[in-house]
Amino acid sequence: MNATNSALIVDDERDIRELLVLTLGRMGLRISTAANLAEARELLASNPFDLCLTDMRLPDGNGIELVTEITRDYPRTPVAMITAFGSMDLAVEALKAGAFDFVSKPVDINVLRGLVRHALELNNAARPAPSAPPENATRLLGASAAMDELRGTIAKVARSQAPVYILGESGVGKELVARTIHDQGARAAGPFIPVNCGAIPGELMESEFFGHRKGSFTGAHADKPGLFQAANGGTLFLDEVAELPLQMQVKLLRAIQEKSVRPVGAATEIP
Repeated sequence: MNATNSALIVDDERDIRELLVLTLGRMGLRISTAANLAEARELLASNPFDLCLTDMRLPDGNGIELVTEITRDYPRTPVAMITAFGSMDLAVEALKAGAFDFVSKPVDINVLRGLVRHALELNNAARPAPSAPPENATRLLGASAAMDELRGTIAKVARSQAPVYILGESGVGKELVARTIHDQGARAAGPFIPVNCGAIPGELMESEFFGHRKGSFTGAHADKPGLFQAANGGTLFLDEVAELPLQMQVKLLRAIQEKSVRPVGAATEIP
């Protein structure tokens, strides 16, 4: 990130604005603030921004409106939503409208910093060029309205840090969609790790997903990273996740929600 990066903060609470200005300012960004939609629209019309953070509820409207407008009129400005704690439905609505991510109140500063870095990476022309996509990544063919809608959804989702759920019958191309999302996103230069959840032996599942420490069980002669660590900086595609036992599904859910894993035999979690 460089000194020319700029951010727009839209929130009617002065304390939140001051916290965000202080945090982002320390990261080297130039900050503009708005207390409502009208002020935000005026600033957007006269200044280019590398990032926008907007609250959900504003005095003159809804933050979803701003997300939609920025996605449509300023597509090179990633926008993230600030939501009340536990407002997952609203967060999902923001992601559908084009937000690349969301952060809950009270704002976790470390989460916010990671979000900002990712937002700037989305439009960072200096980042390493991704490797050539695999041959099958070019096979998302078809000229129908449904395929056009799918490509549009993929392009929108690829900007997000949120977990993505891909639903479809066997053989419709779920992994191809996952690879396309990976190739179009900021993580394209990282690994793409596909996993057939139904093919992992039950007694090895936790070790395979999260890794293990030396001596944690018979045969654990050395530390071993798991699939989450192997996919770090890239994409982990969990195919047929419903085939996993419920206990393992619960552990996976925690890993996805907390964005950290605990290797078998380890005392602490790893981000």
